[in-house]
Amino acid sequence: MNKPEATVSPARAAAFEILERVAHTDAHSDDLLHSSRLTELSQADRNLTTTLVLGVLRWQVALDALIQPLLSRPDIELASPVATAIRLGAFQLRYLDRIPAHAALSESVELVRAAGHGHAAGMVNAILRKLTRTPPPRRPLVETTYALAQRLSHPEWLVARWQKNYGRAAAISICEYDQTPPEHSELFAESEEDSGLLHIDAGSRLVAELAAAAHAAPQRIWDACAAPGGKTLILAHRHPNAELLATDVNPRRLRNLSDRLRSAAPRVRALQADAAHLPAAEGLFDLILCDLPCSGTGTLARNPELKSRLQPADLARQAVRQREILTAALAHLAPGGRLLYSTCSLEPEENEDVVAAVTLPSGVTRRPLDAVLATLPALRHSPASLIRDGYLRTLPGANFAGDGFFAALFVND
Repeated sequence: MNKPEATVSPARAAAFEILERVAHTDAHSDDLLHSSRLTELSQADRNLTTTLVLGVLRWQVALDALIQPLLSRPDIELASPVATAIRLGAFQLRYLDRIPAHAALSESVELVRAAGHGHAAGMVNAILRKLTRTPPPRRPLVETTYALAQRLSHPEWLVARWQKNYGRAAAISICEYDQTPPEHSELFAESEEDSGLLHIDAGSRLVAELAAAAHAAPQRIWDACAAPGGKTLILAHRHPNAELLATDVNPRRLRNLSDRLRSAAPRVRALQADAAHLPAAEGLFDLILCDLPCSGTGTLARNPELKSRLQPADLARQAVRQREILTAALAHLAPGGRLLYSTCSLEPEENEDVVAAVTLPSGVTRRPLDAVLATLPALRHSPASLIRDGYLRTLPGANFAGDGFFAALFVND
């Protein structure tokens, strides 16, 4: 892909490149926005790049709904660079009131030319000019699921299942939360600035605190899928005398985890290992945290590109892996031990259904999390509001100011 010419501002050029990489690779916007590519930019340009990238990704469904009727052939599939340039221009025109319309329009045209699609420059110019004359769509008195999904820029299939599982009001709150840039929210009434702890989302921290509180004095702890390490550091801080093993199957993520642990928690042992096949020699653990890879539907506020990547079939695929890891981890649970299973997914297939499908070893039972949650000091949220059938269930914007998480507790008595 050719880089945009000098007639395009550095921020828009960088945003275009990042959006194209997100569209064609499995790269995450957060990683790309913290890459060396952006260190070359001024602070103002870095801020604008971040606003443009995350804004287009958050509002892509709604932007496409605005753009499609303006095409001379609404059924045509645009080339990716052309679609990206139009979305960038449309986002600025529709959602950023401090961007001059001529800058958004002219630079989108130049992006298309620089990307080798000069033949589409006239079409891009015409579509964006039409958009400047098109009033924002009115919200209907009775809004269908399809219209709601378009207005709040989510896949219709996700909105439909959230309405079914949590009710329409909660589904709307989740969608609205996802469209708002996440802030540093306080989980506890009294802020703690623990030395060496990563800043992590309130949902992630709540899960780590629950795991730490599940066992009063564990001698051996295993964080089964530990990267990037925020939960590992909380476990290390809460149980400073315990032997703590942190594993991850991904070598790059493990290297990053090891770098963080080296300065913040040097006594933690990091090991590259598949959590479903931990060597038997590692033995048994008093406390295990299984915060497993998942669809991530509870994290769309900070990972908006997932909305265009996820498919319904992904849920069943993730569940197979989750059952495999949970089954293997339970075999490493020592007598008297506690295991916390968690995901950042809102989908029952990856949560309640996984718990129900796993065959528990002799002596292991599931225990409601009410009592453990109640032990956390000065929690800003009512414990009862976060518990559903004995499970932790945080719903972004609906009952919790943070990412959506599920957690279940297993005890080996």
